[in-house]
Amino acid sequence: KAMSRSHRDHKIVIIGAGASGIACATKLLEYGFQNVLVFEAEDRLGGRIHTIPFGANVIDMGAQWCHGEQDNIVHELASKHDLLESTGPVYENYQCVRSNREVLPDSVANRLKAIVGDSLVTRQLELRHCSGSLGSYLSNKFYEMLQRPENADIDQVIADEFFDNYKKFENSVEASDTLEEVSGRGYLNYWECEGDILLNWKDKGYVELLRLLMHSRELPSDSEAALGILEQRVLFNSCVKCINWNRNDARVELQLANGESCLADHVIVTVSLGVLKEQHLQLFEPKLPVAKQRAVEGLAFGTVNKLFVEFPQAFWPEDWTGFTLLWREEDLSDIRNTSRAWLEDVFGFYRVSYQPNVLAGWIINANGRHMETLPEDEVIAGIMYLFRRFLHWSIPEPVSFRTSAWYTNEHFRGSYSFRSMDTERLGTGASELAQPLTVVTMTPQSPSRDKSLPQQSRCDKPIVLFAGEATSEHYYSTVHGAVEAGWREAKRLADFYGLSGAAS
Repeated sequence: KAMSRSHRDHKIVIIGAGASGIACATKLLEYGFQNVLVFEAEDRLGGRIHTIPFGANVIDMGAQWCHGEQDNIVHELASKHDLLESTGPVYENYQCVRSNREVLPDSVANRLKAIVGDSLVTRQLELRHCSGSLGSYLSNKFYEMLQRPENADIDQVIADEFFDNYKKFENSVEASDTLEEVSGRGYLNYWECEGDILLNWKDKGYVELLRLLMHSRELPSDSEAALGILEQRVLFNSCVKCINWNRNDARVELQLANGESCLADHVIVTVSLGVLKEQHLQLFEPKLPVAKQRAVEGLAFGTVNKLFVEFPQAFWPEDWTGFTLLWREEDLSDIRNTSRAWLEDVFGFYRVSYQPNVLAGWIINANGRHMETLPEDEVIAGIMYLFRRFLHWSIPEPVSFRTSAWYTNEHFRGSYSFRSMDTERLGTGASELAQPLTVVTMTPQSPSRDKSLPQQSRCDKPIVLFAGEATSEHYYSTVHGAVEAGWREAKRLADFYGLSGAAS
């Protein structure tokens, strides 16, 4: 259907140039909208996708893997260009090392890993009827399996240490501080895509996905920041301070931090749930409807950080993939109540694909947020303390070091969303967050030959729309969830203007 001039020129502003914002902007252009602008508060593209040069090539400070293959839009886009590769069993073959440098024998470590691995399978069936937290469910499950005769020889103390570490790992998957706050039933809202769940981007990093979306891979790579079809459409360092969405003219006025303002016909908000939680009361004028506020407050958003350490050469054996840190209770007193207490929540270090001399550590919860505020030399000293405390090799001083800092950055305030016990209690979810704000307006109908017929009708115009991973019902916390959410909102506008057939 041919597009009338006015439809094509309707001004659409997207807030946030992360995966969701870019997916939305590029899809709107495919539908034929031409007046599309993206405001990005950072000075770079990508949001929680952040690929930077490091070591032998690049590292991903944020999103790192394409999780699964089946029904995964990221996999579909990337596999056409052979961009993905299995990370292999790095996160299964790790050593479990105690704080006295004792390495758990494979026979014990593999059984403990199998116990938590098996629970993954039965979770799908059992959590449906679970009214409690993921934490209480996993604890019951773990200790129940431990009681079985075939596990009778596993030392209870070591099992406790292993399970403590495993809970930290599970918190990093959820972005929760404790598993007690994760809803058992809500955990099932997340759909795992079948296939390899740890596909990496080889030596390119997740930024490749953005280049795919913007068609900038086809351009000469001399301009690293080539925006492809979004050239001239992304305004960096542009922070939106107020969204005035209930004006008489059915348009939205955006107030920017630099004092400028901008009028738009539609605004698509793709900022993180962390930013919405912190700012929604000041950001929206008038305030959001109660159901929407409940979604913002009820869905949970947490922080997971990474610590990358590059050594002059690998000090570990060829077949070693990394280790998890099992603290003995008596050794924890060495760091608790000291300035190194935060180290308790660094749960493991692992090899990084295409980075022969780099190990990546992970840290969760309040200690992960605290780590962001420490001077770099203090963080490095802490990390080296862990390496030298747990490993028996001689360990050289690192040559470079980088950590992520997702919480202290006011444009993120954390890493990704999950379903908490509060989400359950408030009876809210992603679909409430994804609901657009609408205003009643008169819409022009297709011209009719009969001049006596009315040319307009009343309708609900979606004026402020919401995308981003947290608005995804089943793929929250992932890039494929973010991309799909961006496409969903582009389609909502295309449907509103009767244009859905226009894009592929």
